[in-house]
Amino acid sequence: MRSRHLHSLRPNPVPVCSAPVRLVLVFCVLAFWLSPAFVSAQSSTLTLTPAIVEAGSPELIRVEAPPTATIEGEWLGRKLDFFRGSNGQAHDVQIWFALAGVDVEAAAGPSTLRLIIHAVGGVRDLTRTIEIHPAHYRTGSLAVAPKFVEPGPEQLKQIDADSRLKAKVFAVSAPDPLWAGNFHAPVTAPPTDSFGTRRVFNGKLASIHKGMDFRAATGTPVRAGNSGVVVLARPLYYEGNCVVIDHGLGLFTVSMHLSRIDVKEGEHVAAGQRLGLSGATGRVTGPHLHWAVRWQNAYLDPAKLLHLNLNVARSASR
Repeated sequence: MRSRHLHSLRPNPVPVCSAPVRLVLVFCVLAFWLSPAFVSAQSSTLTLTPAIVEAGSPELIRVEAPPTATIEGEWLGRKLDFFRGSNGQAHDVQIWFALAGVDVEAAAGPSTLRLIIHAVGGVRDLTRTIEIHPAHYRTGSLAVAPKFVEPGPEQLKQIDADSRLKAKVFAVSAPDPLWAGNFHAPVTAPPTDSFGTRRVFNGKLASIHKGMDFRAATGTPVRAGNSGVVVLARPLYYEGNCVVIDHGLGLFTVSMHLSRIDVKEGEHVAAGQRLGLSGATGRVTGPHLHWAVRWQNAYLDPAKLLHLNLNVARSASR
C-alpha cells in the first residue's frame, strides 16, 4: 500500500524532444526573427559618411526606416531634416538621408547625435555619441587696404546693413533638397588649401577663413555648384559682388568677389549655370573666387563637399 502511494507522488516524466524536433523549433524561431515585419521594426541602421568626423566636415547621414516613418534628428544644436531616397525600398524599409555638417570652429570631442524614429510599430531611439576630431588648419598673413581692417563710420554702417541682410537671407531655406547628385567646382581654376586658415590682416587676427579660394583670373566664368535658387545677388562690403544659392534644407553656397553678376535674386539655376565672372571686388589682395558652403549657420569645407558622393542620395521627390 505504501509503495503504491509513493509511486503516485513521483513526477510525470518530461518528454525529451528528438534532434529533428529541436531543429524544427530552431528554424521556426529564426524565421520569426528574420521576417519582414520584425526586420522593419528592429533593424533600423544609421551611418555617417565620411565615418571620421572632423571640424568643418560635411556629413551624409543615412537611415533605414519604414517609408511612413517620421524621423526627428538633432546634432550640435541644429535640426536634421531627412528626405526619402530614390533608391526604392524592400521589406517595408526606406532609405532616408540628411546632409549635415560640423562647423569649422566646432570644438573637438564627443557630441550627441539625437535620432528618434516614429513608426506604426513603435518608437526607436538611434541616438549615439559622435566623436569630432580636430582638423589642423594653418595661419596666414595678408596685407589689405586699411579701411578693411579698421573701417570708418560710413563703412561700419554698410557692414551693419550687410550683416542684417545676410541674416535675413540665411534664415529661410527651401523645405526640400533642391540639389541633385554631386556638387562640382564653380570654376575651372586651381584651388588652394585656404579653408580654415586663421587669417591675420595687417598684423591683426581678423577671422578664420571659411571658404575655399580658387586662383581664377578676372573674367573667369563662375558656375553653380549644384541646382538651387538665387537668394542674394548684389555687392557687399567685404564680399564684393556676391551670389548666394539656396540648395534647400539649410544648405547654401556663396560665391564672392565677382567682377560681374549674371543672375537675379529669385532665379532658379541649374548645376553648371553661369552666375557671373570672377574678379577682385571687396576685401581682397587680388583676383580670385572665394567659394563658401554653409549649412544652418555652420561653415563646411568645400573641398570635402566636392569629394562627397551624393549620387547615392538622390531625393525621391526629384
